[in-house]
Amino acid sequence: MKSRYISGFHDVNDKKDCDVVIIGTGVAGLFTALNIDSKKEIIILSKTKIDNNNSNLAQGGIAACVDEDDDFKSHYEDTLRAGAYYNRSETTHVLIQEAPKNIKKLLDYGTNFDQNENGNLRVTREGGHSKRRILHAKDATGRELIRSLSVEIKSRKNIVVDENVFGIDLITNQNRVCGVLAVNEKGEKIIYQSKAVVLATGGIGQIYKNTTNPEVTTGDGIAMAHRAGGVIHDMEFIQFHPTAMYSEKNGQKFLISEAVRGEGAVLRNIKGEAFMKKYHKLADLAPRDIVARSIFTEKMITNVPYVYLDITHKSPSFIKNRFPTIYERCLEEGIDMTKEYIPVSPVQHYIMGGIYTDIDGKTNVEGLYACGECACTGVHGANRLASNSLLEGIVFGNRVVDSLTHYISNSNLTPLPVIPNIQYTTHKDLDFDHIKEKLENIMDEYVSIVRSQNGLKIALKEMEKLRNQLAGCEEDRRYYECVNMCTVAILIIKAALKRKESLGAHYRVDTEGKGCIINF
Repeated sequence: MKSRYISGFHDVNDKKDCDVVIIGTGVAGLFTALNIDSKKEIIILSKTKIDNNNSNLAQGGIAACVDEDDDFKSHYEDTLRAGAYYNRSETTHVLIQEAPKNIKKLLDYGTNFDQNENGNLRVTREGGHSKRRILHAKDATGRELIRSLSVEIKSRKNIVVDENVFGIDLITNQNRVCGVLAVNEKGEKIIYQSKAVVLATGGIGQIYKNTTNPEVTTGDGIAMAHRAGGVIHDMEFIQFHPTAMYSEKNGQKFLISEAVRGEGAVLRNIKGEAFMKKYHKLADLAPRDIVARSIFTEKMITNVPYVYLDITHKSPSFIKNRFPTIYERCLEEGIDMTKEYIPVSPVQHYIMGGIYTDIDGKTNVEGLYACGECACTGVHGANRLASNSLLEGIVFGNRVVDSLTHYISNSNLTPLPVIPNIQYTTHKDLDFDHIKEKLENIMDEYVSIVRSQNGLKIALKEMEKLRNQLAGCEEDRRYYECVNMCTVAILIIKAALKRKESLGAHYRVDTEGKGCIINF
C-alpha cells in the first residue's frame, strides 16, 4: 500500500497563504503564472534556480502554423502520425489551433525568435514534420523563452518566486487540494496553503543512467500527484532522443538538436554508410522513435556504441550561425562539426505520459491542475513530434488559467487536514547514491528502447526491493527524490507490462511484429 505522505508535519517552521501555488519554473509554469489575473496572489516554487529546467535546455524550437505555406491540418496529421495515432483528438486539435495566439503572447512578452530578411518569423523543419514550421532562436530557443518569461515574471508584483524550495507533498482534504508541504535549502519545512495548485514539474530523466534532462528531473510532480490520488496515465511511453552527443561517462548528455537533421544532416554508421533510408521513407527526418530504434539496431550490428551525425556538406558559416551553441560545445569536445562527424547515441529525453488532465489542465483532484511534461494531455500520443513540447507548455498553461481563475474566484482556502506524525527508523548506513545508481541501471537494462515481458518482471521485482529499503528512512531531500524516482519507475514498469503490444516509443521485442512500426 502506498504512503499518503512521505513526510511528517510536526516540525513545520513556517506557513504562507496565497491564491495559487505553481510548482516548476519551466515554460509551462512561468507562462501559466503570467496569464493568471494580476489581482491573484501567486507563489512559484523552484526546486533550484528559476532557469534550471528542461525548458531552458530546449534547442530546436517551438512548432506552430505561422507561415503562409503551412496549415493546421498538416500539423495535426504530422502529430498523429508521429504519435502512432494514439493521440487524444480533442486536445491535439486545441494544441495546433491555439498555437498562433500563444506565440503572439510570447512575442508580446519579449521573446526574440529568429527572423528572415523581411522581418518575418523564420521557420525550419524537424523530424516528422512535413513542412517548415519550427520557430527558433538560433539553437537555444528554450533559453530565450525562459529569459523573456523570467523578465516578465520579475516585473509582476503579484508573483513571488521562491527558489531552492523542494515540494515534498500535495496536502489534500477529502480529495480537494489545500496546499503544498515543502522544504527550503536550510532544511526548514514550509506549508504553502492555497486555493489551487498547478504542477509544472517537468520530466523524469534522472531515473535513467543517460538522459538529456538536468539533475532536478526526478519525477516529483507525478509522484506527488499519485500519492494524492491523481490519475496517472500512459507512463510506458518514454521518448529516447536519437542524437545526444556520445560519451563514455554516464549522466546528463548534451543534446544535438533535431533541427540539425532538419537542416540536412545525415546519420551514418561506423562504416560511413547513410542508413536511415532502409528503415523509413522519411530517412533522417523520420519520427524520433523510429530513428532511435534504427540507431539501436545499427549499434547492435556494428558492435559500436554510437553512430555519426554528418552535416559537413553545409558551409562553415551556415553551421556556425545556425547552431552556435552546438558548434561551441562540439569544439569543447575536440570536434569541429564543420569538418568532422559528431558521435551520437539515443538517450532518455521525454515522457509522453504523466498526470491525466482534461482539456483545461484539470485533474481528478479538486483544485489540482497540471501542465507541461508532467501532465498527460494526450497530445503526443505514443511518441512526441519534435518541438511540440514547448508548444504544449504554453497552450495548456494558458488553458489552465481560464478554468483555474473561475475555480479560485469561487473558492475559499480549504482547512488543512489533521495529519498524524510519521514514525521514522533511522538508516544511517543507507547510501542514496548507490540506490540511485542501482535504479538507473535497472531502468537502462530492462525498461529502455526495447523491452520484454521477462525483463520488465525482473525490473519490477528489483524496484520494489529498492522502495522497501527506503521505508522508514530518515528524511532529507535525497530521500524524497529517491522515493519519487522509485514511485515513477514502478508506474512506468507496470504500465509497460500491461501494454503487451508495441506502440510508438513502447517497443516489446517479445511481441515483435504485433503493432510495431518497424520490425527488426
